[in-house]
Amino acid sequence: MPCSVGMISLGCAKNQVDAEIMLAALQKAGYEIKDDVALADVAIVNTCGFIEAAKKESIDEILELAKLKKEGRIKAIVVTGCLAERYKEEIMKELPEADAVAGIGANGRIAEIVEEALQQKKPQVFPAKRLLPMEGDRILGTPSYFAYLKIAEGCSNGCAYCAIPMIRGGYRSRSMESIVAEAEKLAADGAKELILIAQDTSRYGWDLYGRLALPELLKKLCAIQGLRWIRMLYCYPDSITDELLEVMASEEKIVKYMDLPLQHCSGRVLRAMRRKGDREELTALIQKIREKVPGVILRTTMITGFPGETEEDFEELSAFVKEIRFERLGCFTYSQEEGTAAALMENQIPEEIKQQRMDIIMEQQMAIMQEWGESRIGQTVEVLTEGFDRYAECWFGRSAADAPDVDGKIFFTSSKRKPRYGEMLKVNITDCMDCDLMGEVVE
Repeated sequence: MPCSVGMISLGCAKNQVDAEIMLAALQKAGYEIKDDVALADVAIVNTCGFIEAAKKESIDEILELAKLKKEGRIKAIVVTGCLAERYKEEIMKELPEADAVAGIGANGRIAEIVEEALQQKKPQVFPAKRLLPMEGDRILGTPSYFAYLKIAEGCSNGCAYCAIPMIRGGYRSRSMESIVAEAEKLAADGAKELILIAQDTSRYGWDLYGRLALPELLKKLCAIQGLRWIRMLYCYPDSITDELLEVMASEEKIVKYMDLPLQHCSGRVLRAMRRKGDREELTALIQKIREKVPGVILRTTMITGFPGETEEDFEELSAFVKEIRFERLGCFTYSQEEGTAAALMENQIPEEIKQQRMDIIMEQQMAIMQEWGESRIGQTVEVLTEGFDRYAECWFGRSAADAPDVDGKIFFTSSKRKPRYGEMLKVNITDCMDCDLMGEVVE
């Protein structure tokens, strides 16, 4: 009977793609893949180590698995991903329940590491970050109708609050040929939506081709048969070019949705964050995006409580959010991460103030999103069917305005027939409740 492996992958979609590549490699090496880690011989925790809350989640998962190991239900625990890479010295000391710890550069050797863990050799493997496999066969953790497509790894922006460069290394793009080949395979396997991801998606190609090559890549992806939607996440404001906006506006398959992580609008706070721009420049950029890509949905993220953020800075941020009326917005409190420049800054903000400021921004945003949702009542939108809600007794899915996991859902009824998962349907919007839309299929 073959040895079995299960994996819990935490954190971002980029980490999920790494997990999918590792699972395919393990299957190729002869391991049976279990969806439920509790039923596997070996449990892998592909950790996130970005901010404090993510680190805690990763550690809690390892400790939960340790109980199963003590009961004899699993034989070994392998820790991979960002937490393993970031705290390579500490993990085995602090979490002796782990049987192997592997940095991101060791992902290509995962089968060998699992074997050594089963043999109780306690491997600790940390090759160079650049050895992380960015491509290869994958066992998708997403439904067959959509997939994430990682186009680059690492980051070279050097934001003062961010640990990603020290965890993942500098920015490195995949070749355009390898991305297109993978996209063609995903489309052939049934993916209707591809979601392009990287730490800085709009920077794609700068290191490899000496130019911002995302517009060229998008045109090639749009030519692939079978794809309906192509979505971009994590487009930094510094590299939003007119050419990119023109491609977005002209290519039918590119959803008019842009994720633009701004973090703040106060020029003083942005300079302290080691980011460019100020409120005036960001407002001008957003106006240009909305003019060049009519109907575009803008998503952003904001940070409250960055060291030295004054009440005036926060009021400026609050006014900016009210003025711009982002269709989608997430807000996070600043996390003081060791090893980053911001962690050593004076004027650290108390947790309760960070939280109060975040709550104010999100309360404002919920009102904006509810108003925007109500403005869509009466419209007919295309919805990608994702499932059936037994409690609400209706179907649900996403429109082009909704990225998976981070945005809302559209709930709808279908009186004439049962929709299929992954099917694109026309839905007439009839209501908006708590920012989620309700509707019915238009036959």
